[in-house]
Amino acid sequence: MSSTLSPSFKRAPFMAILILSLIYFLLPLWWLIVSSTKSNADLFNSNGFWFSAPHFLTNIVHTFTASNGLYIRWLGNSIFYAGVASLVGTLLAAAAGYVLAKFQFRGKGLVFGTVLAGVLVPSALLTIPLYFVASWVGLTNTIWAVIIPSCVSPFGVYLARVYAEAAVPDEILEAARMDGAGELRIFFTMVLKILSPALVTIALFVFVATWTNFMLPLVMFNDASLYPVTLGLYSWQQYKGASNYDIVLMGSLLSIIPLVIAFFSLQRFLRSGLTMGGIKG
Repeated sequence: MSSTLSPSFKRAPFMAILILSLIYFLLPLWWLIVSSTKSNADLFNSNGFWFSAPHFLTNIVHTFTASNGLYIRWLGNSIFYAGVASLVGTLLAAAAGYVLAKFQFRGKGLVFGTVLAGVLVPSALLTIPLYFVASWVGLTNTIWAVIIPSCVSPFGVYLARVYAEAAVPDEILEAARMDGAGELRIFFTMVLKILSPALVTIALFVFVATWTNFMLPLVMFNDASLYPVTLGLYSWQQYKGASNYDIVLMGSLLSIIPLVIAFFSLQRFLRSGLTMGGIKG
């Protein structure tokens, strides 16, 4: 009986699961888009998943002008924190992964095991220890209290190591050394080019992790002008509650646009980097 079933019928349960999963993940986004177009009164007096009287442009203006334009400062802070962390963090992860993949040294297994442990530890558990360290060296309430920890990506090191093992031929490295090239020159002129798909993937992960980070800025900052957009929106909600829902929701919608642009513009590199990371471990 089962042999007579068509392939499309066999795939039906899996397609149903995929569709339900898609609805599950997109429903909050749809609610955010709909809610950001409403006034505070319409949020509580209309269908939560459908549009009401349009206030989209009004909410945008209110968001950018509230608190003397502080939202623009928060958005700029997030772009700066995430941009610096992704650039520096990607370079550090590439260097560490390349060394772990292509060099032999005492304690290599222990170092890589520590990196894997770092992948498994939730970042939220490290927030309080990081605060004590930052307080000890005098970095609290400075941009470095968020940027420096965000530059460390254990997953980035793991991905760079796996990709370097599979994509960087030992013959090319040996030929470059025989021609008199130093290790730094080999790394910056050859290895980084070969690792570029993995580097884009790492940069995206670091960028998103820094952009969405909430706990670390919460404990590190007490100056509102240093807040990233995530913490700034939270402070608006806590300060005025329901009277600020319109600008909080619009600010939340606007804050995901850079992430959407980054993912769609670099998705082909993301796919190739993750695929290579799953080939060899």
